[in-house]
Amino acid sequence: MLNHPPLSILAINAKDSPALDSFFAYLQRMAHVKLALEKATPADLSPYDVVISADAAESEEKTEALEQFADAGGGWLKLVRQSTRPLPDIFGVQPGQIGPEAELRVLFDDPDHPLATRLPDAVYLEGVYHPLALTAEDTELILYADWHYQHFPMLVARTAGEGKVACTTLQAFRHPVLQQILYRLVRYLAGFRDSRKILGIGILGYAPSVGKIHGLGAENTSGLELRAACDLSPGRLDRVQQDFPHIKTYAAADAFAADADIDLVIIATPPNTHAKLAVQMMAAGKHVVCEKPLALSRRETDAMVEMADKQSVHLSCHQNRRWDVDYLAIRQALRKGLIGELFYMETFVGGFHHPCGYWHSHDTVSGGLTYDWGAHYLDWVVSLIPEPIHTVISTRHKRVWHDVSNADQERIQLRFAGGQEAEFMHSDIAALRKPKWYLLGTKGAISGQWQDVVEYQPDPDVYFEEHHIPATEMPPDLTLYRRHASGQIVTRKLVVPARSHFGFHRNIADHLLIGEPITAPLAHSVRVVAILEAAARSAAGGGTPEVLDG
Repeated sequence: MLNHPPLSILAINAKDSPALDSFFAYLQRMAHVKLALEKATPADLSPYDVVISADAAESEEKTEALEQFADAGGGWLKLVRQSTRPLPDIFGVQPGQIGPEAELRVLFDDPDHPLATRLPDAVYLEGVYHPLALTAEDTELILYADWHYQHFPMLVARTAGEGKVACTTLQAFRHPVLQQILYRLVRYLAGFRDSRKILGIGILGYAPSVGKIHGLGAENTSGLELRAACDLSPGRLDRVQQDFPHIKTYAAADAFAADADIDLVIIATPPNTHAKLAVQMMAAGKHVVCEKPLALSRRETDAMVEMADKQSVHLSCHQNRRWDVDYLAIRQALRKGLIGELFYMETFVGGFHHPCGYWHSHDTVSGGLTYDWGAHYLDWVVSLIPEPIHTVISTRHKRVWHDVSNADQERIQLRFAGGQEAEFMHSDIAALRKPKWYLLGTKGAISGQWQDVVEYQPDPDVYFEEHHIPATEMPPDLTLYRRHASGQIVTRKLVVPARSHFGFHRNIADHLLIGEPITAPLAHSVRVVAILEAAARSAAGGGTPEVLDG
């Protein structure tokens, strides 16, 4: 797969620090990062690019060793956690007085700083207010906090001989944006200079809706640039030129693959072509993002992964639903233990309506009914229950819509190695929909009820226009249920985060350009295809159990 420059990090005085565990786990998700944890500073620091030290006071001898390490070209990051002990002069800063616990509004002093690329303008972090006082003119202020209408330093860096040092008093190590900032800071201290490289994007298969979304995603993401599109249809190429008149267009995949301006190909063709085209693009040295599902069989995904490994290029699936706010809210609730241990979940999509007349309803092209929405919903399942899957059982009904080859309804049941169970159902003959989400845990439950929203707009001729927002695009009404000590079940609405546009494209840029973790790992998309394929075998056998993981 894609190779990023290796980065070796030593963390000292933080081996038994629960607050830092989440950040260290984040670093360990990146194959190119090698992290060592020690309780004390070792005699030999030469194997490391950067040393991270927590707030325990180093001896004079160890401090001198770390300063020499930085002076010789290494990086040293000091985490000050509610301590007012004096810092070595090398940092060009001293800790101020510790203030109250607060939600801090933290911003980059320079919004164009390399560390700030593709990150929010401001991030809200919990922790005590603990400012830093600058003591050297050459200290670089990176992050500050708003406090009483003034800006107070919270993260700084400084050149030290041939290397760099940095210091922060921020403590929200579980916050995903602070994790990104600290990883980028470590790269910065290690001497990695992000060249502001631009990745040229090419879209292969321009369906007007999906193609335009990817084009807008590229154009709204720093580090990505839409440069070309390819489609067999002259009409769709005309549409490309209307939507993005500045890019090149191709009518043949061979010429498209030979374009040296294209670094990353987004494949948005029908699913039965994904594997062949992905292998062709990767063989030409292109990174590939494939629309869902990744492919139709494990034989195809194996060939795709093999080519990605051979060419050392990126391969992933467009699992953009990882940024749906209901999924994010549920994931956060599970991480906080709000319902205890998740042991059972159901997800549902559908209604009672005639299937579309496009290839989505033709099983030899689409893979079948559950290969469409199921590629997203099963991706949610495997991310929320990260256990080996023991068995897959699927049943299908074909009773109403005989003009299409997809089933009318399919139910996929999963049994995990730890005993957990999950079910996904897609039905086009459900006059009464099941909840979108139904999760049971050892301490509570979560339900997600569909919301049907109609928007009315005034019209001078017919008084008003009526627009239905698809229920699949509206966040469901999420409710948390917990058992009180009295025996009563207490309910409350689950907090849903603000919606963020083009999160998938930002994540791809972060991963390809600076090595940050991919949010939807390739292994999960491969697993989804394996589930779908096993489900098809089970359904063909009348619901026979299929063993997935041995």
